[in-house]
Amino acid sequence: MPVEFKDYYRVLGVTPKATDDEIKKAFRTLARKYHPDVAKDKKSAEEKFKEINEANEVLSDPESRRKFDQLGADWKTGAESRPPPGRSGAQFTGRGARSGGEDFQFGGTGFSDFFEQFFGGRSGQPRGASPFDSQEFSNGQGEAARARRGHDIQGDILITLDEVLNGAVRAISVRRTNASTGREETETYQVRVPKGVHAGQSIRLPGKGGEGSNGGSAGDIYLRVRYAQHPDWQVRGFDLIGHLELAPWEAVLGATVRVQTLEGHVSIKIPAGFQQGQKLRVRGRGLPAGAGKHGDLYIEASVQVPSQIGKEDERLWKELAASSTFNPRKTA
Repeated sequence: MPVEFKDYYRVLGVTPKATDDEIKKAFRTLARKYHPDVAKDKKSAEEKFKEINEANEVLSDPESRRKFDQLGADWKTGAESRPPPGRSGAQFTGRGARSGGEDFQFGGTGFSDFFEQFFGGRSGQPRGASPFDSQEFSNGQGEAARARRGHDIQGDILITLDEVLNGAVRAISVRRTNASTGREETETYQVRVPKGVHAGQSIRLPGKGGEGSNGGSAGDIYLRVRYAQHPDWQVRGFDLIGHLELAPWEAVLGATVRVQTLEGHVSIKIPAGFQQGQKLRVRGRGLPAGAGKHGDLYIEASVQVPSQIGKEDERLWKELAASSTFNPRKTA
């Protein structure tokens, strides 16, 4: 099962020399365009949204970006590329990760095989010893054989904030090449994503991992949760952090502004005399925090100044400047 190279710079429409801010801006622009909640063609938009998230996941992290740049250089020169140390994946030009003699690749997790092999949590190594991992039994000829539990398989699953908020059921496929028969086999499992699942938490599929030997039980699949980055909301614990841009008069006079949240619109009251960088809090509109509780919603607001104005606006601004006693540089 060969692994295809993913050009993450091309996915985001930036060059390899792009700054962190340029990458962030490109992601936000594309994510807003292809977010399943707003796109007309939801199926194709969903796939594009996942691809954009994967690219941003790698390029927004300095260490992952450095590794990706090296992979790209090796790919262009035809050099052999290998997964980072500790990964059980085979060579870049070869097969997927191995588990007890089986090659495997995931489908439906939201991440490509390229990401899983080089930047994700794919592994076919056991997660630790268990008293049930091996058992001795007689083979009928006085010799003791050892029953071995199959290896656990680890991977990543991309979860949207909407799925975190409401829970979901996802169809996940595992493609395996059986070392004994050489045949590729695909199995599909329904994975329940619990409401309020945390980033970094693992979802376990018992008995779906590598096959055991000599009568040993099968291993498990562990899918590590990664949050899909949202174009408008950042996650901090159970809280959501967003940004709101205000006109100067809204900050001075106060206003009521409608803000789109994960659960629809909410009205935010801007107090008169609002200062740049102040935060507004909406209680209970964050992510599920267990026992019926939710985190909060925080809005970081900034005051925006028009870059161009017409003659009438210019006259009004000049009139205000002439009559106002406000001086931001006045010392106490």
